[in-house]
Amino acid sequence: MKYNQYEIRNNVWLYPGMAGWHFVSIPQDISEDIKNNFGNRKRGWGSLPVIVTIGKTSWRTSIFPDKKVGGYLLPLKAEVRKKEGIVAEDTVSLLLEIRI
Repeated sequence: MKYNQYEIRNNVWLYPGMAGWHFVSIPQDISEDIKNNFGNRKRGWGSLPVIVTIGKTSWRTSIFPDKKVGGYLLPLKAEVRKKEGIVAEDTVSLLLEIRI
């Protein structure tokens, strides 16, 4: 694994009050490592550009800081969820690569 790649396994959850927005929370230890190593590359709203792979699907997106827990959130596009058969409450394994 490269230093800018992280293997993550976590649950998919539906953001309350926002129809259809699904997210995966980046675990706290990984979020801290990302912030320490790549936080200086943040963009608007504190986002960081990433490449994500779930199953056979890879796409470019961004992760966003979650001020409530101090970690990052990964939004899951409807197109990706459909391709990979993902619904809220599923547990997914993904590869997250910080685009540097």
